[in-house]
Amino acid sequence: MKKAILALFAIVLLTNTALAASPNVMAPIRQFIDGFNTGDTHSAFAAYEDGDITIIDEFSPHRWTGPNAAKEWAADYEKHATSTGVTEGIVKYSAPTRTEIEEDLAYVIIPTVYLYKQNGKPIAEEGQATFVLHAEPSGWKIRSWTWSGVKPHPAT
Repeated sequence: MKKAILALFAIVLLTNTALAASPNVMAPIRQFIDGFNTGDTHSAFAAYEDGDITIIDEFSPHRWTGPNAAKEWAADYEKHATSTGVTEGIVKYSAPTRTEIEEDLAYVIIPTVYLYKQNGKPIAEEGQATFVLHAEPSGWKIRSWTWSGVKPHPAT
């Protein structure tokens, strides 16, 4: 009987955590992208959950995974930007085109435009970012994300 009550309590607790966090599913996504755009790495990194995360992006090595994935991705982004003449990179984003929430997990797709200068010339890359988030007592946290987009082209 005690096990059944504990199991029921755990289900209610997890469900309430996910439901309470549902309205704010975009909060950590905004926090991460806005932190990237302003150079506030502390804020950007705080959007991730603790533990193993996974990031997939267009530059080598293309996949980062583990508890330090966000910091490793950021370091590799800086190396890539420096070696390719990329400056003033920002990501513009719109409201989600798809949001799926199931218990304490969320799947969110947002349209994006990555704007930057390459050797002083304005460049654009339209695409989308796909996030997997996990509901924690403090709210949603990013568990993984991937960016997919078109080939870079001159911005108009």
